[in-house]
Amino acid sequence: MSRSFGAYLRRLAAAGGIAVLCSGVAPGHAAGPESVADLAAGLIDAVVNISTSQNIGGSRNLTGPPLPEPFQQFYDDLLRRDGRGVPAPRRVQSLGSGFVVDASGIIVTNAHVIEDADEITANFSDGTRLIAEVVGRDPKTDLAVLRVKPSKPLKALRFGDSQALRVGDWVMAIGNPFGLGGTVTVGILSARNRDINAGPYDDFLQTDAAINRGNSGGPLFNMNGEVIGINTAIISPTGGSIGIGFAVPSEVAARVVDQLREFGETRRGWLGVLIQEVTDELAEGLGMDRPRGALVSEVQPDSPAAAAGIQVGDVVLEYGGRPVRERRDLPRMVAETAIGQHVQVKVLRKKAELTIGVTIARLNENEDAGESGPGTAPHGGSSTQPGDNETLGMTLSELSAGLREQYGIGEGVAGVVVTGVADNSPSAEKGVEVGDVILEVAQESVATPKDVRDKVEKLKTDKRRIALLLLLNRDGEHRHVGIRLP
Repeated sequence: MSRSFGAYLRRLAAAGGIAVLCSGVAPGHAAGPESVADLAAGLIDAVVNISTSQNIGGSRNLTGPPLPEPFQQFYDDLLRRDGRGVPAPRRVQSLGSGFVVDASGIIVTNAHVIEDADEITANFSDGTRLIAEVVGRDPKTDLAVLRVKPSKPLKALRFGDSQALRVGDWVMAIGNPFGLGGTVTVGILSARNRDINAGPYDDFLQTDAAINRGNSGGPLFNMNGEVIGINTAIISPTGGSIGIGFAVPSEVAARVVDQLREFGETRRGWLGVLIQEVTDELAEGLGMDRPRGALVSEVQPDSPAAAAGIQVGDVVLEYGGRPVRERRDLPRMVAETAIGQHVQVKVLRKKAELTIGVTIARLNENEDAGESGPGTAPHGGSSTQPGDNETLGMTLSELSAGLREQYGIGEGVAGVVVTGVADNSPSAEKGVEVGDVILEVAQESVATPKDVRDKVEKLKTDKRRIALLLLLNRDGEHRHVGIRLP
């Protein structure tokens, strides 16, 4: 910066005109917190470093080309061979973070921090080291609760309201990055409701406060010193912070922690449906004005949904009075529901809205949640020539004993089997595969290739642009596809 320009800026600031250079943002809003020293000093004693260790047994050395010297010697020394080509057992240690939520000795951390650990130690800022036992863990939200036995009451933190936090609000993280011990970083809430494909209930807060390896399980605070998130993951090509970190919101964490403390496990609600995203094509095929909700592709037998009368092809628009804006909203809503609670579910069925009462059961955590959706399989068909049994690039056949055996289709399945898929056809683009069974077209059952062709032709006559198909694949998964009509 030149001296003249610097002098100009100083004169401009003195005259109160510096806000012009900040695109109209008032100086008070543009500045960060003046200091977080007092806030950090009052919280850091409740944040702990979690160290774990486990014994890793030896495994037989794999044969391969020798390494050039001196690397082979370093390799041999590192493995500490016992003379039989088997590395000696060794003890592996890892580090993470956690925080106290109850003065009696209850600590919260990430489930992955303590995974497979033989011994867990909580290290406090005053040098105290306490052996911790696992109260409970929940891999689906990556949370765990530990218990230590202190000689005196510990300083404990309290959960705040993550929903009250706005994007752009200041946040502070304390943790144990790279094993360095209590480290304070500050940033803002960058975004919320992030889905990073970590589990079925992803709803992460995103922050640019520096989070690195070892911060996992540590708290993310608001400026009132309340825990509004648990730092869990980062996106980084280098392993270090690039300003994209993710935290489990306190809205989710507090509920899971309470259940782990009380039961040693989570107790989630279960509806019993497989669902998929409502895409633009599916919305058009369903006669919806815009994509929204969660499309039911399968109703599990003996489930609350089956007992209540929810059907394949229903689009769940509201659950318990709350709008279901997209597919991933529904699993979280159901999981949060108390076991035995009666909930009103609004669905769209063949262009008509209706409300269905459902009594929620308990999810068996060892099984699929039943609120997830099947993926779209890649095209694996074969080229075909046009014929009487072809439509939309698919060759179709009635189900026969031979085809049932060839494609593993159960006797109770009724529909039309796909025996060929033309390359570069609309069906191929949507992942339709040989062996798939078409159960419905435009939410109406089909039994013969002619049924399929006739319904597709009627859609064309009605000037519809999308043919909505319900498919059953070889793995027994149902899914809807919207195929654009030529």
